[in-house]
Amino acid sequence: MSSVGLRPPANRADPRAVGWWGVQQASWVVPTVLVLGVLGLLIPPARLWLWLPGGLVLVVGLVLILLLPRYWYRNQLWEAGDTAVHARRGWLWVESRIAPFSRVQTVDRVRGPLEQRFGLATVVVTTASSRGPVKIAGLAVETADELVARLTELTEATAEDAV
Repeated sequence: MSSVGLRPPANRADPRAVGWWGVQQASWVVPTVLVLGVLGLLIPPARLWLWLPGGLVLVVGLVLILLLPRYWYRNQLWEAGDTAVHARRGWLWVESRIAPFSRVQTVDRVRGPLEQRFGLATVVVTTASSRGPVKIAGLAVETADELVARLTELTEATAEDAV
């Protein structure tokens, strides 16, 4: 990693990202449980075989809502060095994405409706890589704006052009 002038990433998402990610998980768990519960009430013969999956979805969903966002928060790191941006996520399967500034094509700040509600943003660094862009999610808007400005400045100052 020293060949691109990066240390291991040390920055985390904003703590509010845990709530944002929890709401994202709840957006599929709650409707699924409600639909299965209503169907179980409306169709008496189906009660047993609908309540069992509904209960299973509820238990698994609560685990995903309460624990998965905390896991993401602890295991999603990023760093912007002098020559590249580095994003790392995962624990068992760790994915490190490094985008040298000479390969960066665009730097964008994205804010969906839920991100806006939580005061967060995602920075998307697009390169010519077939693996897609480097995404740094769950940043405070101010941090995202500063990162976009810094990455844009460093990309423009890089002598080589992205191909």
